[in-house]
Amino acid sequence: MKLILTAICAAFFVLGCTGQSSQKSKNTTKMAENIYQFKVTGLEGETFDFSTLKGKKIMIVNTASKCGLTPQYEDLQAVYEKYREKGLVIIGFPANNFNAQEPGTNADIATFCQRNYGVTFPMMEKISVKGDDMHEVYKFLTQKSRNGHSDSEVEWNFQKYLIGIDGKLEKVIAPRTLPSDREVIEWIENKA
Repeated sequence: MKLILTAICAAFFVLGCTGQSSQKSKNTTKMAENIYQFKVTGLEGETFDFSTLKGKKIMIVNTASKCGLTPQYEDLQAVYEKYREKGLVIIGFPANNFNAQEPGTNADIATFCQRNYGVTFPMMEKISVKGDDMHEVYKFLTQKSRNGHSDSEVEWNFQKYLIGIDGKLEKVIAPRTLPSDREVIEWIENKA
């Protein structure tokens, strides 16, 4: 009888330890982050809090004023005007990472965007989208371990990151693909 009780106690001990270790590993598994954790600085120095965009679809795009793809500003603005009332926000992040194609100051960039393309979607201060000084937002966007979707590298100016209404990364769109491309519009119009 004593041997049976010892065996039962040993079994409970092993099961209890296994359950605890399994529970512990569940708690240490890192959950994917979302865009709402970030606060950034706008072109005019104001704080922009992504948590104010909960429930909206977000397109994040790295921009440049002196790039062959710069005319995409016009397309970005048109898409923004058409879909902002339906819950789309486009956020521009000027970056000088590709052939020094965004050399201006934040004030220069603001003037250029307004004067040449009538940009009204939110534009943030100039940041780095790759390398050792990559901005935290772009670390989130490019690392699967953080975004839960995919690893990516910013290939060039005007790469688009599409964030769903839950703040999670859903798609990465190549720089040369226009914001008005069918794939992007279908994503915007999809109710899910």
